[in-house]
Amino acid sequence: MNKLTMLVGDIGGTHARFGLIKPGVLRPAYIQRFSTVHYATLDEVIQIYLAECPSHHVTHGALAVATPVQSDRIELTNHTWSFSISGLCQRLGLTECKVINDFTALALSIPLLAAEECCQIGGGHSDSGSALAVIGPGTGLGVSGLIPTPAGWMPLSGEGGHVTIGGTTERELAVFKAFWNRYGHMSAERLISGMGLVETYQVLCALDNQPPQTLSAKAISSRAAAQSCKICEEVMSLFYGWLGVVAGNLALTLGARGGVYIGGGIVPRLLDDLEQSPFRQRFEQRGRFSDYLQKIPTFVIASETPALLGLVHAFDEKYSHIGRTYKHNNGANQ
Repeated sequence: MNKLTMLVGDIGGTHARFGLIKPGVLRPAYIQRFSTVHYATLDEVIQIYLAECPSHHVTHGALAVATPVQSDRIELTNHTWSFSISGLCQRLGLTECKVINDFTALALSIPLLAAEECCQIGGGHSDSGSALAVIGPGTGLGVSGLIPTPAGWMPLSGEGGHVTIGGTTERELAVFKAFWNRYGHMSAERLISGMGLVETYQVLCALDNQPPQTLSAKAISSRAAAQSCKICEEVMSLFYGWLGVVAGNLALTLGARGGVYIGGGIVPRLLDDLEQSPFRQRFEQRGRFSDYLQKIPTFVIASETPALLGLVHAFDEKYSHIGRTYKHNNGANQ
């Protein structure tokens, strides 16, 4: 695969990031980020990106998308964009195009990250022979993992961000009841995400009979950090605690004694706040299995574009079963 020039893209609900993989190079270059709200289609953004890149001849494309990848048709979970893999491949004139889940790509990046790109928050030492867990709040909540096999690390492709969760205090139960009444289901993503921060803020304002302001997720986290809004502080405290609960559940489910890695667009920029939050306490709080979780390290991914790095190996033969691939030369759609 290193003889080919490849377009790599990480397509989320808020931002799309692109890079080029040059022959013989294992890290993407010419990385640019675009706000998805400003463009009608994915094709439009890719064409603009490629037009701005230095001279190149892209033959292959690998995209990570924030949605399940089950067929040729891709529809983002938290955005209006949709596209056909085969159609995109043909319009861009690519020989081959592969699409995988964004957190599968993030999981693939973990073994490739430098030591300084991972900041440990609590726990002991990684067990090198055990599974790794990956979780990250952004526009939504992504979940994945890496399982050690004789062929090397194998990533998981799932939708763990939509698991059902429950409250443990009267305050949490009141918040959950409001979400349940609104959606009929209490999923982790409804709370542990950018959109979850905004809705949790609105719910807490209603519970406290306070008029809500029109605040973005970034504004809420900023006001909490500045201690200028008590409700925003509570929102972030609840957010970190729920992240700890779901991350701990994931670690138990996968037996992830190799560590839990946190990515996404929110937590990496709030590292100091995470360290002072209830995250680790809620992660470890498991009765008879508290000691088990106390030993598992949690890391925050400090790399700016880890999913693009993971896509470098998307065409490796051992990952041929992951996602969907379209080959333009013979029309094969796998």
